[in-house]
Amino acid sequence: MKNLLLLCLFVVSLTSKAFSLDPEKNSDKMGNISGAILDANLKEPLPYVNIIIKNTKGETITGGITLEDGSFEIEKIAEGQFIVSIQYIGYKTIVKNITIGKGNYKINLGKIYLEEDIASLDEVMVIAEVSTIEQKVDRKVINIGKDLAALGTASELMTAVPSISVDTQTGDISLRGNENVRVMVDGKFTNIPTAQLLRQLPSTSIKQIELITNPSAKYNPEGMSGIINIVLHKNTMIGFNGNANVGLRYQKEAKFNSSMDVNYRNGKLNVYGSYGNNISKNVNDGKISQIENNSFQNIELLNSNKSHLYKVGLDFYLNEKNTISVFTNQNTFDGDNISSSNFVFFDNMLNNQTQNTTSFSENSSSQYNFDYKLTFDKEAHNIELEIDHNIFDNSINTNNLLNDSNIRPSFLELTETDRNLTTINLDYVNPLSEKSKLEMGLQAILFNNQILYESDARVRNQNGDYIPTFTDFDYERNIYSAYVSYSKKFEKWTYQLGLRAESVNVDAIADETDLSNNLETIIPFENDYFQVYPSAFFTYSPSEKNSYQLSYSRRVDRPGIGQVNPIPEWNTPLISNFGNQTLEPQFTNSLEINYTRNLKNGSVTGGVFYRIIEDEINRAVYLDRSDLTSNRIILTFDNFNNTSAYGFELSSNYRATKWWSFNASFDLYSQTQKGIAERIDPTLVNPTESDIVLEFIQVDNLIWNFRVFNNFKASENLTLTAFGMYRGKNTGLNFEMDPMYFVNIGARYSFLEDNKATFSLSFNDVFNTQKINIVSERPFLQTASFVPEFRTVSANLAYRFGDGKYRAKSRKRRDDNIKSVESGL
Repeated sequence: MKNLLLLCLFVVSLTSKAFSLDPEKNSDKMGNISGAILDANLKEPLPYVNIIIKNTKGETITGGITLEDGSFEIEKIAEGQFIVSIQYIGYKTIVKNITIGKGNYKINLGKIYLEEDIASLDEVMVIAEVSTIEQKVDRKVINIGKDLAALGTASELMTAVPSISVDTQTGDISLRGNENVRVMVDGKFTNIPTAQLLRQLPSTSIKQIELITNPSAKYNPEGMSGIINIVLHKNTMIGFNGNANVGLRYQKEAKFNSSMDVNYRNGKLNVYGSYGNNISKNVNDGKISQIENNSFQNIELLNSNKSHLYKVGLDFYLNEKNTISVFTNQNTFDGDNISSSNFVFFDNMLNNQTQNTTSFSENSSSQYNFDYKLTFDKEAHNIELEIDHNIFDNSINTNNLLNDSNIRPSFLELTETDRNLTTINLDYVNPLSEKSKLEMGLQAILFNNQILYESDARVRNQNGDYIPTFTDFDYERNIYSAYVSYSKKFEKWTYQLGLRAESVNVDAIADETDLSNNLETIIPFENDYFQVYPSAFFTYSPSEKNSYQLSYSRRVDRPGIGQVNPIPEWNTPLISNFGNQTLEPQFTNSLEINYTRNLKNGSVTGGVFYRIIEDEINRAVYLDRSDLTSNRIILTFDNFNNTSAYGFELSSNYRATKWWSFNASFDLYSQTQKGIAERIDPTLVNPTESDIVLEFIQVDNLIWNFRVFNNFKASENLTLTAFGMYRGKNTGLNFEMDPMYFVNIGARYSFLEDNKATFSLSFNDVFNTQKINIVSERPFLQTASFVPEFRTVSANLAYRFGDGKYRAKSRKRRDDNIKSVESGL
């Protein structure tokens, strides 16, 4: 992107100079030149090709570059004779002579095929030194340079990305302060849990992070805060090439990750494969104090995880118009979790207890993808069919051992999950003219999730005795949708209007059996609904330096499996977490305005958004009716009234000097949250249900973040980095989290021929300030503090290899044609 910006500035300066030096061209009659550039061998479009217009004296008059579809158009060219030079790195230059004059003001050069010039290059892959931020019509694009690529895993990289927050303990990700976000890789979802995927995906494999905060009607409307799309590097070499990466991070326990991707391309065939893993032990210590009942809880957590991700794919270019692609992702995960919790009740020592929990989990995920694309004679006119099938199996065995307790016995839990997701997309694109485009499509998302749960003593019967139970929860959701989108471009204005219609069928049933007497309870749930989701985008660019965007969209948050699952997600002696099977979706109307200013050495992007949220989904806290004396609580979810949210974002990337560049961002979010909590007087000896007080809660949460990433170039091979972040106070329905701030430093050194190898070293939380401190008032006044392994030292080694030569993009990927599908997580 740095080279692209320099090219644009170069072209503008030359254009100005040309018009001032060549007055004979200042005629009222102005012409334009258009065409499309393609790879001569693969017959695929070539983006970012330089088109240079010179006069007969060899002086540069103006120019431009091709778009993603290989097309270009250069306007406002005065009458005269010109030389058109078409230049692209790694390809032979093509020169054409044209004349603009009477009866020949609109010149269409048609399709121009560039032949590869392999002998001119020996560079394999070019990655920008520093990351840049780019605001497009419907998304913000963070182009990952070598600075952020050295951060280790995708999860660590996300911490430095504007608008994104990562929960260090769980790995959960949120966008603009909201966890209702969908995460994709190369425009596709998988059934792999997001936190698990991000921790094993190396940052060196990531080309871009796309923040689609207000998606158009073309995309699946799921997710209130939008979509995060992780775009991976596409190997673009002829012959055999690849990259290898290995990393180690350590504080109290070691965390290891490595990856390798290889690619072989020759003519019409492209075969590729990759492997990545994450092997780690993680320690987390916590303390919780309940003020009202004078109790204290000490928690020690240790988990050991091993995950492996494999990918194999094939692209087959049948001919100029037909392309078939297939790939499969395979993922395996094994995790052992050991936790120890000591509960001390100072006023009633008989309630003291210790819970030791050992959990063994393993899961496997398989993804199978088929894509067929048919291109018609007209440029960018095509139809595409994609079928994507995901399978996810998960098994968790948990042993809850409670000692010194008169409250409840020890118990075992077994949870098995079987999940299937099939997505079918049919997309049609027709450029009606040089300035307008029509897009239409159909989509089917077929999702089924079955959970089997068994426990020998988790719940009580009517007599107060703990009993063995078996629960079968079957959840099925099928979505059928159609969309249409129309866009038109004027000289300075661009607009895009779209509409998506969707029919949803939800069928769920929970079957719970009391194994002591085979008493069965069946709870069915159905919810069928039809919705339309309009969208509108307007862009105004009065000059190359300034750009304004206004957008509107309607979106939906369908309850995830964790939110509707009536089986407990986790248990402690005082808390159980359940879903709510009867949850209904929440809908969001979102309005967003953005402004981008291109500077000489960088850019600045600012934006504001406002959301109206209908039937908001949020937390509800209830008391466990079967255990009122021990103050046990149940966490779940419920629907509430309409609410609103707004926010402001400002981000910039700037090269201050030749040796110093930085990315900085500030974001502020505010949302009114509503919920329910039950309370009971902790001084009551034998409380009953009549003593329960229901409290309706409303909290206005204002949270802000500031982060800056500095890149210092010490020499041609050595670069130093410093990252600082401040996260303001976060107030939720049941807690208030103190501000958090920290500083990370690092160094990166490139070596070997053509700098094919890179070694990076980093030290996180230099000043030991990153801590989690929480105060909660509901349902009881309590304080909590957790100290995960924030202060770590990391080392990473990356190496690229191969015998191929650089080749421009060989296949028009769907980076700008994302198919958002329901992950079901």
